[in-house]
Amino acid sequence: MSLVIDADSLTHGIQLAVAPVFLLTAVAGLIGAVAGRLARIIDRARMLEERARHSSDDADFLARALLELGYLRTRGRMANGCIGLLTLCGFLIGMTIVLLFLGQTMGFQGNVWAMGSFLTGVVSFLLALVLFFIETVMATRLLNFHMLGAPALAGKKL
Repeated sequence: MSLVIDADSLTHGIQLAVAPVFLLTAVAGLIGAVAGRLARIIDRARMLEERARHSSDDADFLARALLELGYLRTRGRMANGCIGLLTLCGFLIGMTIVLLFLGQTMGFQGNVWAMGSFLTGVVSFLLALVLFFIETVMATRLLNFHMLGAPALAGKKL
């Protein structure tokens, strides 16, 4: 079996397959950002657990620490889910590139598969963005701005 590839067909196949690579770049950047957030969540949880172990006599702090640890666990799960969806997206977009390239250069009839993998990849990217948004909203819910209205600080300039 001889494999003859037309140069024009090969060039067009490369052009067609390179377009989804830009989405892969966005996926890689977002994975890096979410992985950084996950690392910070883990570091915060470790520090909070350590402080809670050494301050067993402060019931108020322990209650706040347990509440925050619960939020951190949920945020960590969201970040893990986001990374999983982004990884799936990257895989599916990679499959799209392969299918488009094979279809254009070798006559492989995988257009339906390419369309399905691309659309599924985009949906997983969108779901990852939703999880990322929810995780960031949860992060801001943990902030305690009640100290800003405290009477002791009312007369002081910051």
